[in-house]
Amino acid sequence: QVHLVESGGGLVQPGGSLRLSCAGSGSISSIVAMGWFRQIPGKQRELVAMFDSGGRTYYADSAKGRFTISGDVAKKTVTIQMNSLKPEDTAVYYCNADPRPLRAVIAGPPFNYWGQGTQVIVSS
Repeated sequence: QVHLVESGGGLVQPGGSLRLSCAGSGSISSIVAMGWFRQIPGKQRELVAMFDSGGRTYYADSAKGRFTISGDVAKKTVTIQMNSLKPEDTAVYYCNADPRPLRAVIAGPPFNYWGQGTQVIVSS
């Protein structure tokens, strides 16, 4: 069983920054990639950013230039620094862990190891 715990969500004004963190525990020795998805009510969960044990990273177009993912797969930690936040970034953000290569994560669907989600609201 895999247990992922997120922290760091909240309310921020447009143009502001937030940092989300996630720590994993449990039977996750096979994990090779970790990252973040987000979901808006009524819409499908979407990949925001991911990295793998080989140092490869992926960013959705909406995240490029504004978000930075970092972490340590061996330690089962992942952080995303989100800058220049926009109202359209408002969503529940979920930490994800995956035993497959990054290319499989990008191709989808995501593996079913999720955190509980943390709300991010970007509003003035």
